[in-house]
Amino acid sequence: MINPGKDSPDIYDRMASQDFDRAYQKGFMRSMFGALKNKRSGLLSFNEIRKQLSIENQLDRGMQEIPIPKIIGSLSRYKDFDETFLPRQTHTRGRWKNIDRLHLIGEVLPPVEVYQLGEFFFVIDGNHRVSVAREKGQKFIDAHVIELHLPFKVDGEANWQNMLLAQEKNSFYEKTGIEALRPGSDIHLTMPGQYSKLLEHIDVHRYFTSEYLGRDISYEEAVCSWYDHIYQPMVEVIIEKKTLELFPKRSKSDLYLWIIERLAYLKERYEQPVSFAEAAEDFTRFPRFLSNLFSQTVGLVVGFLGKGKPKKD
Repeated sequence: MINPGKDSPDIYDRMASQDFDRAYQKGFMRSMFGALKNKRSGLLSFNEIRKQLSIENQLDRGMQEIPIPKIIGSLSRYKDFDETFLPRQTHTRGRWKNIDRLHLIGEVLPPVEVYQLGEFFFVIDGNHRVSVAREKGQKFIDAHVIELHLPFKVDGEANWQNMLLAQEKNSFYEKTGIEALRPGSDIHLTMPGQYSKLLEHIDVHRYFTSEYLGRDISYEEAVCSWYDHIYQPMVEVIIEKKTLELFPKRSKSDLYLWIIERLAYLKERYEQPVSFAEAAEDFTRFPRFLSNLFSQTVGLVVGFLGKGKPKKD
């Protein structure tokens, strides 16, 4: 812990900023590894899961110390963090830094509030506290637990993921009507919680297009314009650069979202325009860099171990 009597407050701000950048980059790289291993890289949405479940009753379990790795979802912030609660969105920076700063100066933070389903937990309040605590290496966190009782045993995440994916895709197609507007369009995501991001992209595109044209455009116009001028051009870049070959178990729609996120980060980081092609090129460097780094590390370890072996006569 830093001594608050000797250190300037500016030091805490700088350290917290550095901690966030490090955590954000780790989150991005983890998503790359997850894609290569076909693993989920996002929190589960409690509200989406609850729609599919029959809750019999609930019981206030009071204050408990719960294992952080068993926290797998969130009531409202499931898009802001990955499955290990590393930040995925840059707009979380301010809140994340404030929590981290309190950790650095030794402040005691209030307990988080969670729902419990089986052996798993979903954050009601305290997502940033969980994120910072996990990044600091904590295994447990104090929580106010509300247990929800189900008529069946919750046996893991996989069934929830498949159930949610089917529901989310159906809801997206119903909301947008894109199957009729753009026949043959195949928008397929492989991880829960991502279709809502596409809906946000359409809403944002509708707003800025209306501003540019000086008139309100219909939702159907916005869907078509987004598909024709944002989504499909990015997919064409993905195909052209053969980015999908690096992620054989993922879809073009998955890569569209990841590259768009990377593009937003690059624009904020360098404060200058970044093209789809430039963002895609930057994105494809990560798996190659990680693969090369892994190979080099293995080579160094093997070489080091080899030096310790006795020479044969």
